[in-house]
Amino acid sequence: METHLDNQNKPEIPSQQQKPDTQNNPIQQQQGQQKKPFRRYYNNRKRFRPHKPEQNQAPQSIQRFSFKKISIVIPLLNEEESLRPLYNEIRKTLKTISSDYEIIFMDDGSTDKSLNVIKDLARFDNKIRYNSFRMNYGKAAALQIAFKQATGDAVITMDADLQDDPAEIPNLLKKLEEGYDLVSGWKKKRRDPFIKKYSSRFFNFITRIFSGIKIHDFNCGLKAYKNIVVQNVNLYGELHRYIPVLAKWNGFSVSEIVVRHNPRRFGKTKYGISRFFKGFIDLITVLFTTRYIKRPMHLFGFVGFLTALAGIAINIYLTIDKLFYHVGINNRPVFFLGILLIIVGVQFFAIGLLGEIMVHNTQDDKEYVIKEKK
Repeated sequence: METHLDNQNKPEIPSQQQKPDTQNNPIQQQQGQQKKPFRRYYNNRKRFRPHKPEQNQAPQSIQRFSFKKISIVIPLLNEEESLRPLYNEIRKTLKTISSDYEIIFMDDGSTDKSLNVIKDLARFDNKIRYNSFRMNYGKAAALQIAFKQATGDAVITMDADLQDDPAEIPNLLKKLEEGYDLVSGWKKKRRDPFIKKYSSRFFNFITRIFSGIKIHDFNCGLKAYKNIVVQNVNLYGELHRYIPVLAKWNGFSVSEIVVRHNPRRFGKTKYGISRFFKGFIDLITVLFTTRYIKRPMHLFGFVGFLTALAGIAINIYLTIDKLFYHVGINNRPVFFLGILLIIVGVQFFAIGLLGEIMVHNTQDDKEYVIKEKK
C-alpha cells in the first residue's frame, strides 16, 4: 500500500523522446522562445562564416592580351578636379588586364593645380610619367611628345575630363588584336551640348567625304594604336583631329567601335566655335600633305588645267561671236575673265613644276613606312 502511494506521488520523468509540455506553461513557453534563435544560430553557425577565397585563386575577370605593355596617354588642360577619379578608374580597369602598363600625363600648360595633383599621384605609383608644357601648345603637340616617349606595344589615348570611359580600354584592345593598326572610338550617344553635338556630326560628315574613310567620329579622344602607328604619325597644329586620316594614308588599317560617352562632371569644355573653322582649314592641310606632298603636280597641274581650259573655252566662244556674228568683244567683261583664267592656269602649272623639282631634290627614304624587311 505504501509502495502504491509512493508511486502515485512520485513525479514522472519524461523520456528522452518525449518533449515537455510547454503549451500550458507560460514560463517554459517564454523561455523556449528566447532560446530558439540562439539554438538555431548555434546549430547552424557554420552558415554564417564568411567565405575565404584561396590565396592562389586568380580573379575571374582577368583578360589576357598579346600586348606585353600598354601605354595610356592623357593630354590635359586645367583638369585638377577630374584627375584623381580618372586615375582610380584607370587603375580599376587595368587590374583586369594581364599586361604591364604605364600612364603618361601631358599637361598642356595648365594654370590650375593639375600638375600638383599629377605629382602627388606619381609619388605613390612609379608607373606614372608626366610632361608639363610652360604654355599651351595644343593637343597635337602634347600627343606628339607622348607618342615619342610611349614604350608600350599598344597605346591608348583618352581625354582627362572623365567623358571617356576607361572601362572601354579592354574593348579597344580586343578590336586591335583582330589585326587593325588603329581603332577609334565612336561616341554614338554624345553627352554634349546641342551646338557641339551637331557641329561635330557635320564636321565628321565632311571629313568622311573628302578622306574616303568610313568611320563616324574622327575626333574621339578614346583611341587605340599599335606602337608603329604613333611612331610614324607626325602631329602639329590641330592635326590631332585627323589621326585616322594620317594613319590610313600611310598604309595602316583603321577601324572603330562604339564607346560610352559620359557627361562632363567638372569644369567646362575647352573648344569653342572657332574649332569648326580651324578644323576645315586643317582638313585642306591634311589632304595636301598626305596625298600630294610627294606629287604636287597632280594637284596644281589638275587645277591649272581646269582653270586654263575654262579660260580657253571662253575665248573660243568670243572668237566665234566675233567672226561669225560680228559681235564686239572689246567691251565685254567675260573677255577679260577668259584671259585671267588662262594666266591663273599657267601659274598653277608653274607652281606644280616647282614643287616637283623640290620633291625630287629632297627625297628621303626615311619618309616611307616599311612594313617588313629581310
